[in-house]
Amino acid sequence: MKNVIIQYRHNPNAADHQKIHARGGALRREWQTIHAAAYAVPSEALSSLAADPEVTYVSPDREVKGSLDYSVETINATIALQAGISGKGIGVAILDSGITTVDDLDGAGKKAASRVVYSEDFADHSPDAKDHYGHGTHVAGVVAGNGADSTGPKYTYTFHGVATNVQIINLRVLDKNGRGTDSGVIEAIHRAISLKSKYNIRVMNLSLGRRIFESYTQDPLCQAVEAAWNAGIVVVVAAGNNGRDDTLHTSGYGMINAPGNDPYVITVGAMKTMQTLSRSDDLIASYSSKGPTLIDHVVKPDLVAPGNRIIALRAPHSLLGDAYGQNQVLHSAYMRQGDNRSSQDYFELSGTSMAAAMVSGASALLLEQQPWLTPDQVKWLLLNTTHSYPGKLDAAGVVDPLAALKRAAAGNVGSAQAFSAGFCVATGVAAALSLLGAVAGLWLPAKQKSAVAQASAEA
Repeated sequence: MKNVIIQYRHNPNAADHQKIHARGGALRREWQTIHAAAYAVPSEALSSLAADPEVTYVSPDREVKGSLDYSVETINATIALQAGISGKGIGVAILDSGITTVDDLDGAGKKAASRVVYSEDFADHSPDAKDHYGHGTHVAGVVAGNGADSTGPKYTYTFHGVATNVQIINLRVLDKNGRGTDSGVIEAIHRAISLKSKYNIRVMNLSLGRRIFESYTQDPLCQAVEAAWNAGIVVVVAAGNNGRDDTLHTSGYGMINAPGNDPYVITVGAMKTMQTLSRSDDLIASYSSKGPTLIDHVVKPDLVAPGNRIIALRAPHSLLGDAYGQNQVLHSAYMRQGDNRSSQDYFELSGTSMAAAMVSGASALLLEQQPWLTPDQVKWLLLNTTHSYPGKLDAAGVVDPLAALKRAAAGNVGSAQAFSAGFCVATGVAAALSLLGAVAGLWLPAKQKSAVAQASAEA
C-alpha cells in the first residue's frame, strides 16, 4: 500500500472515497479547503486514479523533517521588548516536534499559567504532544522564551526569545526522531486555521521542510500554507539547510525546501552573528539553502535572520538535548557562581529552523502593535526594513523588527499586491539570473530539466 495525497477539482466526497475503496484503498485524512484527501492505496491502482478526470494531482505523502544544522540583540528585538512590545495577545502556532512545558514558556510571576494554551499531536498520536526530539521546544524558546530560568541576581545573562508574551499553540507534526509526513503537517495547518479565532492565531511557524518535487501550484503542502495565509495567518517557513548540497550540480543553488518555495509565505535563511552585537561582521551561513526555487524559479529566501549557534530552551530527556555534548551550555556561561556542568534548561542549535523562529517572533511583535495588518502587509514591512551584511549576493537582507515597528507606527505600509504569486513567478527567473551573476548559466533550460528529473527520481 502507498500513502498518497489526491487533489480533486471539487471537494472530495463519498463517491470519491468509494472509488478508492473499490480499488482496495482507504481514506486517511480529508481537507476541504484544498480539495484534497490522503489515502492508502495499492500501487497498482495509482495509474487508474491519476486518469480520473476529477483528479487534478496525485502525490506521495512525503516525509518532512526539522531544518537543523547575541541573536535577539543583533536584530534589535531587545529594544522592542524594553519598549513594552512583547507579542501580548497574539497566538503563534508552532508546527514542530512538540513542546515540553518549561518555566520560560509560562507567563510572568511565580504562579503564572503556561503560555502553551493548546496542544495536539499529528505525528504518532502522542497523548500529550510533548517534545521527545528536542527541536520544537528550542524553536518555541527562540520565538517566545521569557528567560525565567536565567533571570535574577545569580545570572550574568538572560536567554530570552523575540516575543516573550505570545500564546503558543503546540501542533506536534514531527516524531521522536524529528520526522513527519505531508499529511500530518497539512492536518495541523487546518487545525490552526480552525482555531484561529479562539486563540487569535496570527502567526504560524514551520521550521521544517523537504525537497521540492513539483510546482508549488500542485504541491499539497504549498496549497495548505496558502490556505492559512488566505485565512489571515502569517506563515513563516525555514529555507532549509542544503546550501552546501551540490547534488544537482548547481553549487548549492536551487535548494530551497518546500513549502518555503511558495511565493506567499515568508521564507527565512540563516546568517551568523559571529557572536557579536555588531552587524558589520555578520555573514550568511554556508548551510543555508539558496534560491531560486527548483521548477518555479521563485526568488527565495525572502530574508535572513540569526540561525547559527542559537541558545534557547532544552526539552528534558529529549534526543537532541541529551545526545549532542557539543551543543551543551555550561552553567558558567550564564551564572555568577556557575560550574562546568551542563545546563538542563538551555542548549545550542544551528539552522534555518532557528532563523525562521526569529521572524515568527518579529511578526508577532508587529501584529501586537498593529493588529490590523494583513499577512501581505507584515511581509512587506519585514522585507522593506532589512539591513545588508558583508558579501551580500542576493535580495535577502537581515530582519530588523524594530525598524519594521517604526515604519508600521508611521503608517508607511506598502501594497500587498507586490507579493502575489503571479508577480513572484513572472519575475523570478529574470531576478534570479541578475542576482546570481556567474551562477546564472546553471539555469539554462537543459540544465533545469536535468535537475528536475533528478529530483523527481528521488521521490
